[in-house]
Order: sequence, then structure tokens, then C-alpha cells
Amino acid sequence: MATIFTRIAKGEIPSYKCAESEDYYAFLDINPMVQGHTLVIPKKVEDDYIFNLDDDTYAGLCAFAKKVAVALKNAVPCKRVGVAVLGMEVPHTHIHLVPLQKESDMAFGKHVSLTPEQMKQTADAIFAEFSKIK
Repeated sequence: MATIFTRIAKGEIPSYKCAESEDYYAFLDINPMVQGHTLVIPKKVEDDYIFNLDDDTYAGLCAFAKKVAVALKNAVPCKRVGVAVLGMEVPHTHIHLVPLQKESDMAFGKHVSLTPEQMKQTADAIFAEFSKIK
């Protein structure tokens, strides 16, 4: 059975899409630590452990996440974008990209409440910035 993230990437479950390519998908975390908290996933591989990915998928995922991080930093003012890979919540490799003003902004278990409008505006801003990147 497909993971929830595969179903999101296929459009079967709604998401706040930030970026997409043929092989990768980025969307806002529905329980964000801070505004702009984004998840990046491979579309075609559902393995739950990033280091089980084949080299091409791993390299492609990291390169895609880098572009999303650049777009995220341009869309959501922050000092830098933090990166984490845990993979414990959903059995599908995913990279967390978190806009940071301070290290404590990346605190798993801490969440901020955002309205659907705020989520959509944030996703649209990241998507617009991602579209500018070559």
C-alpha cells in the first residue's frame, strides 16, 4: 500500500506544494515547527531510511532539496535553513527543511499554528522562488 507521502505526491491527498520535479516533491509540513517548514521526498522510492536509497536517488534528492532550500530562504526571511532527516513518523524518506532565526527554531515536538491561508501563501511564495531557480 502506498505511503501517505506517495499519495500526497500523486495528488490523492491535498498538500501545500512548494516544488516538484519528475522524481521529487516538496510540500509544507502540516504540523510546522515554524512557518515554511517543508518536507522533501522522492516520488518513486518509498524506503523509510535515506541511506537505503540508491546513489542516484540519494544524490538527486539532496540536489532537489538544495534548490528548495534556496527558494525557501528567499520566500521566508531567515538566517539559514536547517536540515534534518529522521524518518521515524512516516515510512517514506523525507528531508525536513526549516527556516531558522535561531537553533531552537528546529525543535521537533514544537509546532506553530498557521491558517490555511498562511500555509497557501507560504507554499505559493516558495513555489514562485523555486520556479526562478535554474
